[in-house]
Amino acid sequence: MSLWVDKYRPKTLDKLDYHRDQAAQLKKLVEAGDFPHLLVFGASGAGKKTRIVCLLRELYGAGVERLKLEHQSFTTPSNKKIELVTLASNYHIEVNASDAGIYDRVVVQELIKTVAQSRQLDSGQQRDFKVIVLNEVDRLSIDAQHGLRRTMEKYMASCRLILCCESTSKVIGAIRSRCLPIRIAAPTKEEIMTVLNNVARHESLRLPAQLCDRVAEQSGRNLRKALLMLEACRSQKYPFSGDQVIPECDWQVYLRRTGQLIVEDQSRAKILEIRGRLFELLTHCIPPEMILRGLLEELILNCDGQLKAQVTQMAAAYEHRLHLGTKAIYHLEAFVVKFMAIYKRFLEEGILGNMDFF
Repeated sequence: MSLWVDKYRPKTLDKLDYHRDQAAQLKKLVEAGDFPHLLVFGASGAGKKTRIVCLLRELYGAGVERLKLEHQSFTTPSNKKIELVTLASNYHIEVNASDAGIYDRVVVQELIKTVAQSRQLDSGQQRDFKVIVLNEVDRLSIDAQHGLRRTMEKYMASCRLILCCESTSKVIGAIRSRCLPIRIAAPTKEEIMTVLNNVARHESLRLPAQLCDRVAEQSGRNLRKALLMLEACRSQKYPFSGDQVIPECDWQVYLRRTGQLIVEDQSRAKILEIRGRLFELLTHCIPPEMILRGLLEELILNCDGQLKAQVTQMAAAYEHRLHLGTKAIYHLEAFVVKFMAIYKRFLEEGILGNMDFF
C-alpha cells in the first residue's frame, strides 16, 4: 500500500494542482521541436520531481513509467570500481552522481557518453534523444561540473540533461548559461490546504479546517511533508479533531534533544556522547546540512542577541566546510565543540559580571 504522497502524485502537466501557468509553458516547450537542457530548481517539497516526471511523460508517453533499478559500474583512472544505483526506463535514466563522492566527475562523463551512444529503436516515431536526470547537481564538485559542461556540449545531438537542485548558487555559471532555468516556487499555505482537502476527499475522510490549517502551517510550505504529516495523523487517530497532536518525526525529537544536551553541559564526556548521537543521525540518512540547521535552531534559543549573531555566522562557516569536505562528522563535531567553547565562556563572563555587581 503506497503512501499518499506517491498515490496522489500528478502524472501529467494538466493535473498539477498549482503553478498551472508554468505547466502550460512546459507543455508548449515539449510541443516545440527544439528541447533544451533544463535546470530545475526550488525548495524541498515544492514539486520539482513531480514536474520532471510529468515533463518526461509528455515527451515519451506512458513508457517512462516502466522503471527498473540498474547497478552501473564505473572505472576511475586509478582502476577503482565505483558502483551506483540508477533508475531507468527505455527513454531516460535518473542518477544522483554526487553519491560517488570525489569520483563524481568520472560518473558524470561516462554516464553521458554511454547514454548518448545508445540510439532509440524507432527514432521515426520517437524522440531522437534520450534524457538524463541528474539530481542534486549543486552537490557536484567543481571538477565534475566543468566535466559536465564539456560533455553536455559534445553530445547535445543525442542526449538532453535535466538538472535538479534546490539552489543554483552552487552551480557554476558555465552550466547555468547552457540550460533553460525553471524555478519551482514553494506552494503557498492556501495551495497546500487545497491539496490536503482534495486528498482527504479522495480517501473519504472528514478533515477539520483547523487541523488542515495547522498541518499546512507546520509543514513550512513543504507539500511532501504536509501529506506525510496528514497521513501520520490518520494513522494516529481518526475521526480527526481540530486540536489533535500532529506527530513529529523521531529524528527531529532526537535532534532537538541533542541540542539541549549541548547547552546543559560543556565537557569532554558530553562531546563523546554528542558524537555518538551525530553518528546515529548520519547513519539514518539525515542530511548533515539538516542536522546543522536543526542544531542551530535549538542552540540560539539559549543565546542573547550578540551571541546569536556569532553562532549563526559560525554555523554558516561550517556549512560551507561541509560542502568542501567529504566527512560530515568532522565538521558537525567541530561546530559543536566550537559552540561549547563560546557558550561556556559566555556563561563564565555572565557569572563574573554578577559577582562584580554584588
